[in-house]
Amino acid sequence: MIAFPLLVVYFLLRGIRERRYFVRLWERLGFLPHAYQGTAHGAIWLHAVSVGEVISAAGLLKKLRETYPARRLFVSSTTLAGRALAEEKLAGVVDGVFYAPVDYCFAVRGALRRLRPSVVVVLETEIWPNLYREVKRTGAGLLLANSRISDKALPRYRCQRWFLRHVFKLPDEILAQSAEAAGRYIEIGAPPARVTDAGNLKYDFEPAAAAEPEVVTGLVERARPAQIWIAASTMPPAAAGDIDEDDVVIAAFVELAAERKRLLLILVPRRPVRFDEAAGKLRAAGVRFLRRSELSGGETLELPGVLLLDSIGELGSLFPLADVVFMGGSLADRGGHNILEPACFGKPIVNGPHLENFSAIAADFRAGGGLVEINSPGELAGAVGRLLDDAELRARAGERARELAEARRGATDRIVEHIERLSSWSVAELVRSLPARLPLWALSWVWAAGAAVKQRRARGKRRALQTPVVSIGGISMGGAGKTPFTLHLARRFREETRQPAILTRGYRRRVPEKSTVLAAGSTAKITLTGDEAQLFLRSGVVHVGIGADRYRTGRAVEEKLHPDLILLDDGFQHWQLARDLDVVLIDALDPFGGGALFPLGHLREPLTGLDRAGAFLITKIEPGSPVEGIKELLRRHNERAPVFCSRVVPRRWIEFGTKRVIPVARLDSITLAGFCGLANPASFWRTLASMGGLPVKCWAFGDHHHYSPLEVKRMAANARAAGAHGLVTTEKDVMNLPVDAAELIKPLPLYWLEIDLEIENEEELLALIREKLKRAPATASASDPARQTPPPASRG
Repeated sequence: MIAFPLLVVYFLLRGIRERRYFVRLWERLGFLPHAYQGTAHGAIWLHAVSVGEVISAAGLLKKLRETYPARRLFVSSTTLAGRALAEEKLAGVVDGVFYAPVDYCFAVRGALRRLRPSVVVVLETEIWPNLYREVKRTGAGLLLANSRISDKALPRYRCQRWFLRHVFKLPDEILAQSAEAAGRYIEIGAPPARVTDAGNLKYDFEPAAAAEPEVVTGLVERARPAQIWIAASTMPPAAAGDIDEDDVVIAAFVELAAERKRLLLILVPRRPVRFDEAAGKLRAAGVRFLRRSELSGGETLELPGVLLLDSIGELGSLFPLADVVFMGGSLADRGGHNILEPACFGKPIVNGPHLENFSAIAADFRAGGGLVEINSPGELAGAVGRLLDDAELRARAGERARELAEARRGATDRIVEHIERLSSWSVAELVRSLPARLPLWALSWVWAAGAAVKQRRARGKRRALQTPVVSIGGISMGGAGKTPFTLHLARRFREETRQPAILTRGYRRRVPEKSTVLAAGSTAKITLTGDEAQLFLRSGVVHVGIGADRYRTGRAVEEKLHPDLILLDDGFQHWQLARDLDVVLIDALDPFGGGALFPLGHLREPLTGLDRAGAFLITKIEPGSPVEGIKELLRRHNERAPVFCSRVVPRRWIEFGTKRVIPVARLDSITLAGFCGLANPASFWRTLASMGGLPVKCWAFGDHHHYSPLEVKRMAANARAAGAHGLVTTEKDVMNLPVDAAELIKPLPLYWLEIDLEIENEEELLALIREKLKRAPATASASDPARQTPPPASRG
């Protein structure tokens, strides 16, 4: 933090020089857009420092989107141009683009808390020690991909090896661009076992994905040049006495144009700050030119002439127009630029001697004859002229470049495989700031001590019911999906002509009655039951016992209704009642409560308590959800209990008030706003996203929230203002709405989502529970009305 004032001064100077730098400056301090809040664990954060990395990352991100349609993808960039290009090129592919936080712990933690990634991918050569360390503290995977170390940077990194060898112990894997790059990482301290030559993403450039800008192609059609030469990514001098490539290119063009009257040069300076300077140089040389930024669609250019491409991100789309390409940064001592894009289009490439930044690619192309290399500025006009004049030579050189570019494709698939593995093994932890961590740690210790005392006292008073009891609970606070799973099990055993009953506490019910017993199919007001018990009751398939004293309530259920099986809802920490099986639910979106006891994290008890479980169910699984790390941690604490997985399945929409049933697909084309009061609202948003996209407006309230009429009216008004044509929520939230909610939101309709669960190897889990049923014979009467009534349609 000592250097932080200097960072502030740097921000001010950059902002004064370029006002755009002040836009979203707070992102660089870790304050990301509020829209990213609530992201569930499992997001992928990819950092691409600038334009080149963003272009390299485009194909990788598209592949990730295809592989993980339900996962959230985020991209950060350091430069203005990089962010602008990412927003333009990656729209519809990623869920958000932002400026990378500065490498201070507070800024990095802020971004990580907001995104909650399961894996962070850092492209190329970004060595940020605090970012690396904080990523690992969250339990996320850290992957350095498409990594390289330039010739210029290598001597400096060698001197810093004593420090870097500790930094490079943090990434899980380093996927280098080449064998040479892999060797350099090992040389400066990276563990050899973590370094792999995975190939270069730039080889996976997809030419077919580029679309030529119409104003440029229109200009070319009207000008009808005989030859087109592209001078790409030209650079200024690296130091006094070095070469200015714009001067060299303009001089070469003047020489070539003397004999080639239909020649068009497309000049593309690398840096936006050079656009005006390049225009001045062309004007001073007496060359006819037009600027891309000034084209409106009807201009003509008299040849020979120059199009100054003063835009960002369009160069790659124009390579198909070229007859010859000169890649800049190679005559000036700048280390060169990527030659693979023009090579993919089969274009002959002229390069200077400096290709240090792409040494492995350059070596391949030199060995394969895919480059026309020059050593001095005076050779540029001659090299370009020979290729322009010799169609056969031009075709051979271009085809050889294409063959070499296609020979090492496949880096994208290899990187995706590594991301998939790291993501799957990640387990989220909650990282708080130091000022918050110290007092919360003390309070969590008090919580642990109090819970231990409570457990010892309760176990001394433990009593058993006559009916087999299966507890459904969790290790952490929040919505792991206990209510839908409890109801799902009740339906399954009801289908087997057994009569289950559910014991529940009746959270937030508003009557003094200590125990309430309700038969399957009966009705009661929500003030008597609470919202979750109301869901059980409305299903019509299960008896319900409501009360804080589960033994007393359970005995009442046994005496009055004679169930075959009792399901203890949210019972893992209810030690007073003996149970035959503990099924512990683990939320895949927040598996272990941040890895700490409440209030430092969300754990109800230490993870050692998992040893009591008889079975685990990982809930809210989506394609690509990170689960292997969760399973490994469960096995570490309990080797005996089998692990099952489940996912939420949307069944249908029900219109509030009218109870009209609407197929899931019917609402895909309607603009909607959504609200919910769940412990983990991200689960509802993800379900909606899997069905076709997030609502235009979202509101998240506390768990079991009771909605006031004013809140409902405000949501409806804001939804209409946002262009929504309806509201959506959960069945649980419908229970907590005012009785006149339908009138309050008019003219908007309200729909709630009916869900069910799909459980992997469900029959094995049911068999485990059936074993417990053998300890007592079924006692329910065959004449029980609930047995004679077939269960209604599944509703979760």
